Amino acid sequence: MSASRPEVVGVHVVVGGFPPGSPAGHDMDLARLRLLGLLAEDPGRRTTVASDYADLERWLPGSRFLVTYVAGPVLDEPGNRLLSEWLDAGGRWLALHGTSGGKAVKLDGDRRRRAMVRSPHHDTLGCFFLNHPPLCRFRVEVSTGHELTTGLPSSFEVEDELYLIEMLDLASSQVLLTTELARDPSPPGFGFVYERDTSVQPDGRTRVLGYTRSVGSGGVTYLALGHCHGPASNTQPFVDTSVASDNRTPLVFHGSWDAAPFQTLLRNAMAWGTAPRSGTVGAATADRPG
Repeated sequence: MSASRPEVVGVHVVVGGFPPGSPAGHDMDLARLRLLGLLAEDPGRRTTVASDYADLERWLPGSRFLVTYVAGPVLDEPGNRLLSEWLDAGGRWLALHGTSGGKAVKLDGDRRRRAMVRSPHHDTLGCFFLNHPPLCRFRVEVSTGHELTTGLPSSFEVEDELYLIEMLDLASSQVLLTTELARDPSPPGFGFVYERDTSVQPDGRTRVLGYTRSVGSGGVTYLALGHCHGPASNTQPFVDTSVASDNRTPLVFHGSWDAAPFQTLLRNAMAWGTAPRSGTVGAATADRPG
């Protein structure tokens, strides 16, 4: 007697920059390969891949789980409405790194001064990217006792972009990762401009780097970690001395991707996103006969 076939779970992965086809300062190939490799560890997952959200209506209905690693693309109004409805119906979204960013506008006609633009995409996600200082080494504090942080130490160190994100729905979010940073150490002219530092918590030093929140019958998990670049995609002008004593940017940088805690986080998040759920959207069926 043959073994029973595993349940097929549809997963849609979006990895890419803006303009379309651009790496936008990140090694998109590395991120895509790493994510697909981790997803392939479970033979019951069937994955589709895109470079932006342009055709989300084509793939999301057949998916239970959405994974995004982008630098620039954001959901337009119809796409955001589709995603919100999909989440309400039971879909789960793992959003990584630059997913909290998006469009930036020039200020005062000076292309060196830009500010991020908040959109409905960020309200659905639950956070909004303000800026990050130069690549640095920092400690991440972990909220243990949640399925997404199972197997993680209470804290760990990484080299990465330390994202300053404004929490848009903190009251209904469960914070998973934080770090301490009293002020943005970005030198003048570095990064993005913002009027007020809305990413720092009331204690004046805590920054959220990861959280999970319920949306209808589904949910969103966001992890700010994950910068990577190669010689052809590097746009970092310099790094903190905690990464390189001479401030020179490494030609190849994998940061958190090579750190065991981040890999554990991703595996946990993928298990969370593809776990069996009654009445969920995107329950893929077995392949049709040819």
